[in-house]
Order: sequence, then structure tokens, then C-alpha cells
Amino acid sequence: MKPRRILLAVTGLSPQVVTETLYALAVNSDTPWIPTEIHLITTAEGKQRAELALLSGDPGWLPRLCKDYDLPTIAFGKKYIHCVERSDGQPLADIATPEDNERLADLITETVRELTADNDSAVHASIAGGRKTMGFYLGYALSLFGRPQDSLSHVLVSEPFESSWDFFYPTPYSKVITIRGNKLEDTKNARVSLADIPFVRLREGMDGRLLQGTARFSDTVAAAQKALRPPELIIDRKALCIQAADQRIVLPPKELALYSLFAERLLNGRPPLSAPPKDAPDLKWAARFLASYRDLRDGQLDDIDRTETALKDGMDGDYFSYTKSKLHKRLRGTLGSAVARPYLIDDGGTRPRRYCLDLPARAVRFGKLADTDK
Repeated sequence: MKPRRILLAVTGLSPQVVTETLYALAVNSDTPWIPTEIHLITTAEGKQRAELALLSGDPGWLPRLCKDYDLPTIAFGKKYIHCVERSDGQPLADIATPEDNERLADLITETVRELTADNDSAVHASIAGGRKTMGFYLGYALSLFGRPQDSLSHVLVSEPFESSWDFFYPTPYSKVITIRGNKLEDTKNARVSLADIPFVRLREGMDGRLLQGTARFSDTVAAAQKALRPPELIIDRKALCIQAADQRIVLPPKELALYSLFAERLLNGRPPLSAPPKDAPDLKWAARFLASYRDLRDGQLDDIDRTETALKDGMDGDYFSYTKSKLHKRLRGTLGSAVARPYLIDDGGTRPRRYCLDLPARAVRFGKLADTDK
């Protein structure tokens, strides 16, 4: 179990979802999961209600639950309540316009990105509270950024306690409250459980820069959509760059020469190649590589003489592996691991390794990219 365990919830006018979800996770479970901290995403009114209902001395439902069920102290306070803000930085009272929805989506996306950036954390997200759009955005954000240790749920409360303002969790003792219709019920008779919600994890397909920097909802969705598109590779040898997954990437000549070599073999229907021997320079491999190298900018490269001299006795396995590794690192760094995967030079997966560009031939072409000479 991760040392940092985070319960993340969206709330509107019903902060009860926090204590209900906490009860289901930490008390009413065969394998209790007790968060070390709780984070809420809400509006200005939701923030006020959460502070009064959960944090105040009376009723103080969160510390009361922890006391009733002997739970450890859970970090939660005003700084853990993330409020949607207007463009001027003031808390937003409600989600009423498309612009409000956009700010809400961005706040949820950035909060989930930040909380999942810690490798020592596990996030349990609840979509039970707030407007339907809040739950949708939270589930979507967890699908975009979620890891194997993260989970998603909706809390289920038995009738007639559901939607009752006075109900916060099943008490271990008798406590009579007023419910709808001015009827009385005992909270010790309530049943609260969680419906686990499976979700598709798309994190590996994200652009690495979105995992590290501020994440806007529209940008992360675009990155996820990019990962699902059919691959397309354009190689512009004159401009020393490629376009992969709609992303332009400038490549050093050696890396582009190796990449072009495998792209040419794919387009010509040639079979995969074994790598040159590790300790025995291979003249045939050097000839292949140099022919591809000379095609870049029609042979007008500053270091072509130096490269020919370095390979005059042949290319060995170290030269090949180093160049391929640098190429792969550049592709993964720009595209993200999952998006880059089909564009990498494939080794066949079994020994003896045989290398090729494992893309459909129709997805690859050589040509001039637009605006490359600007």
C-alpha cells in the first residue's frame, strides 16, 4: 500500500459524499483503505458548506467519524479544498456558463495531474458529488492520468438516507435524524457501500510534457486523441526533420540517416536487418548507412567527411545501438511513450534480433514538410 493515500472528491451542496465515501473505504470494507489526506474540488458555496459541515467544531462530521471508528488523523483543511475561480481569481459561486465549465475542467485536470505525479501516492476518486459535469470531468481526468494504483468509485447510500442533509455516515450507535417527509430514522440502520468504476488508463499515451507541466483539459484530451490516431510518418531529408503523429521533430543527421534507412527498406519491401556485430565492424552496414547519410540535404552536410572517416572500417554494434537509442529517446521525449511506440525501430521481440520499421507502408512517405524553409 502506498504511503500517501488520497481521497479526491468533487462536491457541490452535499459535502456528505466525503464522509460517506470515507466510511465505505475505511470502515465498511473487507480490505480497509484509509486515506492519509482528503482533497475536494468545488465551488464557492460548496467550499463554505464543506468547511462548516466537515471542519467546524460543531457538527464537525469528519473528525466525528474518525473518532467513532477509531481512524487515524487524516490531513484535511481549507488548503485541501480547491475552488473553481473566475478569471479575476475570485471563487466561482456556481457553474453557469461554458467558460465556467472550461475553468472547472482545467482545475480538475490539473489537480489530478498534480496528485498522480507523486510515485508514492495512490488516488481514490469519487464522482458521487457535485454536478454531473464535475463527475464526468473527474472520471475523464483519472482516465487520462490514472496509474495502476488509482481507483474510481461512486458511493451508494440506502433509502431513505440518500439525499438527506442530516445523514453523513452510519453511526455505530443510535442517532435519530429527520429525513424527507419529516419522518424519523436511525442512522445506525443505514447501509453505505461503493460501486467501483473500471476505467481505461491512457497515461502511457500522454505527451510527456503534459505529465510534467500545467495540464489544461483541452490539451490533455487532444494528446489522448493523438495516441489513438492511425500512425503517419513523413520524412523530410532536406530539412532534417520528420513529422510523426502530427508533431514535427528535428533530428540530427546520424539519427535521421538511420531512420531513413529503415523507412526506405519498408517502402521497398525489404526484410528486417540484423544489427552489425558488437566487436566486428561491418562494411556492408557502413555502406548502407553512409548511402542514407549522403541523401540528407543532397550530401551537403558539414560533417559528412568526419562520418565517412569514422566508418571507413565498417559500422559496429555499438555505433548502431547508440544511434538507435538516441533516436528513440528523442521520439519518446516528444511524443510520449505510447504515441512513439509504433514509430520506433522494432527489434522483432525475439532472438536473434532483426530490426525494421514496423509501420504500414502506406503510413510512411518521404517529402517536403510545409514551411520547412521559414
